[in-house]
Amino acid sequence: MLTELDTNNFENEIKTGLKLVEFYTDWCGYCKKQKPELEELGKVWIGQVEADRNPQIAAKYNVNAFPTFLIFKNGKDVERFSGFRKKEDLMQRIMKHLQN
Repeated sequence: MLTELDTNNFENEIKTGLKLVEFYTDWCGYCKKQKPELEELGKVWIGQVEADRNPQIAAKYNVNAFPTFLIFKNGKDVERFSGFRKKEDLMQRIMKHLQN
């Protein structure tokens, strides 16, 4: 489930549970290629931050490459990685934090 995040809802959405957040831009070719992989994850909650429209969020997390993913656990970022990822890789990274 893809959820668009911005300055109005970002903090509230990541404060509880395990959340995968993608930082992307509309002009990024890899980001466009990434979207179908994210959509195939179906019921997994995935937040998306369009960095050009939300530069303050991207700056807060020092994001300057796209796509960049952050995994949050109860509001704290616990993992960061960049670049195109297959759905299997994304699930593996999420599952690692479910077990902790």
